[in-house]
Amino acid sequence: MSSSPRFALYFYPMTPAKDLIIAIDGYASCGKSSLAKALARHLHYRHIDTGAMYRAVTYYFQENRISWRQETSRIAALEHISISFYNNHQFNRTLLNGDDVEEAIRTTQVNQDVSEVSVFADVRDKVVRLQREMGKEKRIVMEGRDIGTVVFPDAELKIFLTASIEVRTERRYQELLRKSILTTRAEVQENLMKRDYIDSNREHSPLRKAKDAWEIDNSDLTIHDQMERIESYIRDHWGMVNS
Repeated sequence: MSSSPRFALYFYPMTPAKDLIIAIDGYASCGKSSLAKALARHLHYRHIDTGAMYRAVTYYFQENRISWRQETSRIAALEHISISFYNNHQFNRTLLNGDDVEEAIRTTQVNQDVSEVSVFADVRDKVVRLQREMGKEKRIVMEGRDIGTVVFPDAELKIFLTASIEVRTERRYQELLRKSILTTRAEVQENLMKRDYIDSNREHSPLRKAKDAWEIDNSDLTIHDQMERIESYIRDHWGMVNS
């Protein structure tokens, strides 16, 4: 591919001619957040990181020493949780009850527990209600694990990201190193495989590829490569207009 189309993605923002909900699902460390942020910025859409929402719930439980395995305590705590995002098309910040927790929810401690917290139906029901409210006006890029199958089964564009476990391990390992979080590649891979298993085998809203989702294996693709493909797809199906 030539460089010109790649530069055009950033210097000439475009918007779909039709208001869309774009659902991006996939396994942990497949690059969902990076792609969703870049795509939302390019299309002038809102980016909704649903993984951050489950992380925020997990963080709330941890910080308030609430046992998520105890149903009564868990349900009562959910009534006191409000999650929103601050998004200025340059960066996305997660707000928990009005407080910025973007860094706090990205720790190893939250990573270790978020998949377990996410299996509970009441937790998922709470978060899904918030997600659907955010999507009422469309023009969003929402990423997670059950967006195209449960949250927005009628989304106009569904993308399912995949990548090899080796590539995902290295991506996550490098991300943690940049944050000065000490770990090993073996520990990262073990954590990812554990999360994959829990996400795919949970009783409520398991991770699945929607039948009408477009699967993209990005093991060897850059963000630019992925965005070029997606913009071309949108242009072919709905058209694009200057932002």
